[in-house]
Amino acid sequence: QGLLCLLTDRVDSKLIESCPDLRAVASCSVGLDHVDIPALTARKIPLGYTPGVLVETTADLAFALLISAARRIVEADRFVRDGHWTPARKWEPDMLVGRDLSGATLGIVGLGEIGQAVARRARGFGMRIISWTRSGRAVEGIEAVSLDTLLVESDFVSLHVALTPDTRNLIDHAAIRRMKPGAVLVNTARGGIVDETALAVALQEGRLAAAGLDVFEREPVPLNNPLLALSNVVVAPHIGSASVATRTKMADLSVDN
Repeated sequence: QGLLCLLTDRVDSKLIESCPDLRAVASCSVGLDHVDIPALTARKIPLGYTPGVLVETTADLAFALLISAARRIVEADRFVRDGHWTPARKWEPDMLVGRDLSGATLGIVGLGEIGQAVARRARGFGMRIISWTRSGRAVEGIEAVSLDTLLVESDFVSLHVALTPDTRNLIDHAAIRRMKPGAVLVNTARGGIVDETALAVALQEGRLAAAGLDVFEREPVPLNNPLLALSNVVVAPHIGSASVATRTKMADLSVDN
């Protein structure tokens, strides 16, 4: 009668049809691309999800990936642990140089609550903030531009749109080619928004400086994914909402729903 699911559970038409007494579905997630919403709608079954409670936590993770990629934190950590920081290389002018956030342009793709929370953090770092959103939403202090303009002008691009048929591979080969040389891409939304093959090529060729990724097309990400072989990619296992307080709030809201 009631179904409580996670984002890793496929709630498809076959499952829904097998539950003739189903009256409500609650997903412990914000994204709903794992649920067949038309099939539920046809049965007039309400669907609950958990917006709002994970906004700040996910924005923290997005900004952490942005800083880590920009300042090459993971590379630096590995450099020290692997014994490369030797007396002969105590300090070098060009050792592990990264990119400044202050004065740089951040392009936010999708200006929902998480995108706006990322913008608030960017203001504290003295960044210029521009955005593109499908709804045309206007937010004070954020310059609305076309997607093409955002890609061309942004030093950092952070993705915050839902995965839909319209946004699948939104950042494809052509979009990546339009990005500013040396830009950094951050994705904490859904992996399917980015063409991972095109991204890997751009990073390998040096057209993009780095990427910070919490999500992938396939999860868990296969170890032969070319992005994992690149030192200028910071990765995480889909942990945008992974704080004790936020996961507790998500669970409580799911049960309430």
